[in-house]
Amino acid sequence: MNLGLGIIKEKLENEECLNAEDAKKILSSDDLIAVGELARKLKYKKSGKKVYFVFNKHINYTNLCVSKCKFCAFYRNGDEPDAYTMEIDDIIEEIEKMPDGIREVHIVGGLHPTKPFSYYVDMVSSIKKHFKNVNVKAFTAVEIDYFSHLEGISYEETLKTLKAAGLDSMPGGGAEVFSYRVRKVLYPNKIPYEKWAEVHRIAHSLSIPTNATLLFGHIETDDEIIDHLFKLRRIQDESPGFLCFIPLSFHPDNTPFLSKIKKVDAVRELKVLALSRLILDNFPHIKAYWVMLSPKVGQIGMHFGADDVDGTIGHERVTHAAGAKSPIGLAKRNIINMILNAGFIPVERDALYNELSVYDEQDI
Repeated sequence: MNLGLGIIKEKLENEECLNAEDAKKILSSDDLIAVGELARKLKYKKSGKKVYFVFNKHINYTNLCVSKCKFCAFYRNGDEPDAYTMEIDDIIEEIEKMPDGIREVHIVGGLHPTKPFSYYVDMVSSIKKHFKNVNVKAFTAVEIDYFSHLEGISYEETLKTLKAAGLDSMPGGGAEVFSYRVRKVLYPNKIPYEKWAEVHRIAHSLSIPTNATLLFGHIETDDEIIDHLFKLRRIQDESPGFLCFIPLSFHPDNTPFLSKIKKVDAVRELKVLALSRLILDNFPHIKAYWVMLSPKVGQIGMHFGADDVDGTIGHERVTHAAGAKSPIGLAKRNIINMILNAGFIPVERDALYNELSVYDEQDI
């Protein structure tokens, strides 16, 4: 272990918070094994050898979107043959296809040009009516901002209305990178950091737990990644309520950047994953999202600080539109095997990380 990482190790052993200079040393280090070791030790302190997963279903209810982010391969204008919008009956039918025992429905979609706010409220309430024991994790901060403008009401009133309809928790998408420079180039119509943070602070104040994300591997710099992580750490200190952080690597296929940006390799993905665990020491969980990483890199990610791999997911559309090569969904048995084969203990959880079942080899 080089001198820079050795100093960081001492800080961690003394339970000192890392700073931006420490973060730069981690991202620039050529000692990948040592970086993983630092993150793995902190993971062990928080959750031992447990790695969590959830029996869930992703619903991407429309790919029509007025935001038209330049990096997005998912959105459509509406006149393309593959443009779609799911009506509420379609969504219920999709969930009904899942085996019994589903714990979470994860809902995100484009900013539809004509659907009223009542469509989203009815979506949540209908899911709750048909699936009483399912946690409805729905709508990014970007969608909440859009709904508030549609209805002419505040973020707080928007969230209160959705919570009364059955909203249980929120995903962390829409954060991308908080850099104003990157936002101007890639997603100029998307809400800035201040509004994203405001939505999550209000959600936390209403006892709606949320997640947080980072999209990296496009035009961002190391400094912009680091700034993003420290902003999230400050929000969690000031307004606790984040359950999990998920670093997401950019997939350039089917975007204007296909010939300009090469997808980052596994080394970079693992470094960012480890850095996330080390900087966000006030976040309970860090996720190695197998859809974007692939199941194999997701397994290695468990040794780089991750204690969660998401879940069964079903038919995820957003990342696969951008060329993700991971399976459309993973059966529960495959996820358990994936965790066991990496040397960890599979723990099935609900959406709020309450433990439901702990598995070992005899359960397979």
